[in-house]
Amino acid sequence: MDLSSLNPAQSRAVMAVEGPILVLAGAGSGKTRVLTHRIASLIETHDIFPSNILAITFTNKAANEMRERIEHLIGPVSQQMWVGTFHAICVRILRRDGDRIGFGNDFVIYDTADQKALLKVCYKELGIDDKRQPLKSTQYKISNAKNDMLTPEGYEKEFGGDFTERDFIKLYKRYQEKIKQNQAMDFDDLLLNTLLLFKEAPDVLAGYQQRFRYIHVDEYQDTNRAQYLLIKALAGKHHNLFVVGDGDQSIYKWRGADIRNIREFELDYPGAQLIKLEQNYRSTQYILDLANSVIKQNPNRKDKVLWTDRGKGQKAKYYKAYDERDEANFVVRQIKRLVREEGYRYKDFAILYRTNAQSRAFEDLLIVEQVAYKVVGGLKFYERKEIKDILAYLKLVVNPQDDVSFQRVINEPKRSIGGKSIEKLQMYAQERGLSLLEACGEPEAMALLSGKARQGAEAFYQIIGALKAKVDTAFVSTIFDDLMAQTGLITLYEQERTIEADARIDNIYEFKSVIDAFEQRNEAPNLRDFLAETTLRSDQDSIEDTDDSILLMTIHASKGLEFPVVFLVGLEENLFPSFRAADDPEALEEERRLCYVGITRAENMLVISHAMNRTQYGRYEARFPSVFLTEMDTACIDGIDPAGVEMPHKEKPKQSYFSIGKSSVAASKLVPKPMKPTEAAQTGSVENIDFVYKPGAKVMHKVFGSGMIISVNGSILTIAFDNKGIKKLDADIAPLKPIG
Repeated sequence: MDLSSLNPAQSRAVMAVEGPILVLAGAGSGKTRVLTHRIASLIETHDIFPSNILAITFTNKAANEMRERIEHLIGPVSQQMWVGTFHAICVRILRRDGDRIGFGNDFVIYDTADQKALLKVCYKELGIDDKRQPLKSTQYKISNAKNDMLTPEGYEKEFGGDFTERDFIKLYKRYQEKIKQNQAMDFDDLLLNTLLLFKEAPDVLAGYQQRFRYIHVDEYQDTNRAQYLLIKALAGKHHNLFVVGDGDQSIYKWRGADIRNIREFELDYPGAQLIKLEQNYRSTQYILDLANSVIKQNPNRKDKVLWTDRGKGQKAKYYKAYDERDEANFVVRQIKRLVREEGYRYKDFAILYRTNAQSRAFEDLLIVEQVAYKVVGGLKFYERKEIKDILAYLKLVVNPQDDVSFQRVINEPKRSIGGKSIEKLQMYAQERGLSLLEACGEPEAMALLSGKARQGAEAFYQIIGALKAKVDTAFVSTIFDDLMAQTGLITLYEQERTIEADARIDNIYEFKSVIDAFEQRNEAPNLRDFLAETTLRSDQDSIEDTDDSILLMTIHASKGLEFPVVFLVGLEENLFPSFRAADDPEALEEERRLCYVGITRAENMLVISHAMNRTQYGRYEARFPSVFLTEMDTACIDGIDPAGVEMPHKEKPKQSYFSIGKSSVAASKLVPKPMKPTEAAQTGSVENIDFVYKPGAKVMHKVFGSGMIISVNGSILTIAFDNKGIKKLDADIAPLKPIG
């Protein structure tokens, strides 16, 4: 077989045949090529029957690509081998031998919607209130328990003494009983039941061990406990296990991935060969050196150093923004300049961020600038469920005739108003020429509904009515705060305790930032104008997609992808790394691996940025630069002034964050100094400002009237207004005048 296209390390991996083999494949090092050539070599060079080969991946896309590449190398004979995802392989095994553990070969597979429907039945049968034990939280916990190999009995043994777990344990038990009665399995059951089959029927396991003499696993760093045990069982006879992965790209702990599986491979399989793929075919050397300088800070990793023969390339660019709006403005300006002056297309750019909520500032500006963009791996900001729900509430407050908005949120959160109740309301309203909301205010209509439905409809009517009474007098932010308090939407998501719910909370607070920005730039902000502006943006948003579009995505979503130019934004403490990593060394290590993944997505150009102030969770506050910035090799970075002109390393402003060189000073000790936006636009640096406003001073605002300053935090003033309550305003842009 021709191996001339492979580099020496790749060739060693392909030619290694017997025993356990761990291939540490750095980012962009050609791991798929190694896997496919190794399998083809086994068949063509070593006369291994294709049916004796198993290859496991994590996605159907990866499995199809692997299958096609192998067939291209050796022809249709490759179709006799097993290639598939963990779940697909397990389904194949269970269809054949599931009867040994009580399942026929016609068992059905439940997706998340089916799980939800079955859990609802369990809730009803057990009389458990889903407000006390949220359904989504239960789904999430059941999946995590199964990933950790905990049956309901095992979970009860470990956590049964915790009073707060009692409802969950009951639900988990009943769910498993009913799913078995239904001759069904969820995705996690496919793995667990295959392991159960191997335990209960050793002869079945022995048959598969004999069959699969050579086993291959892609992305081994992403395996969870169940997947690890499945691989270990199948490789138990021949020990010819070939795994490819990169511990430095293990970023899915929240999905059950256990980095110990790759770290301890050589302990699990004594005598294993270790082969490192360190030559990168994607990025230039400056980008790789920057990535190496960050990831080497992680302890207990298997060391490797990425290199390339593509040349040094350009140094990474760095920008320190005043706030998230300035950061977005800088990024969009740079992209437009590169398209205009250097021949790039919009599809060459990716903007990578830590959380989905960060996309909003970029989306708003791209819409205004009429630049095409796509949000990858998630919905655009104004299309996200929680944002559409809030907008529907606010539209209904302004316009009680809006039946579409009514039907969207009447059961958000749940108010026990089912389809039949809605039909009764619609019939009543139609006969009398009323809207659905108006019908909720009619005693005759309420008498048509059952007890819980009637209570829910009446409570909903009162909430909307109370908010509507404030439309002409209250600020949008006040109406929003009241809406959140009265509906309990944020509390509802908090109770779910899932990653998805946390993201929804982040987005809700980001929407509050949209409101705050609207109020600051309008002298007489009101809800009607806010909805008109926001709806226009979201309507434009739906027609932005073209093939030539800037890509926006979280760093998690970018794994496995590559782009000519990458903007890695928001490198700030409690954002990237996440606040969850503050007191958790393992979480901080995973965040650092995420940073490494983000850097290594760039092929030719990398731009990193952070903001000195940011609105997050509804608060505008000063930010600390990310600890990861202190770890980056400054020899790989050039500063940028706001006009986009590169500055030689030695001529960076004294205030440049990277003037601290390679110091290990903790980011928490680097206190940001707020500056005026005008100064930021002129200098790109941060200067200290001596504000004339001090606590106790009286001021006049063009809209809010007179008030007294309570506290000063940088440029942010907390003011108690005589008639408008307490507000936080930015002294640099708020229309304030000192009085008295």
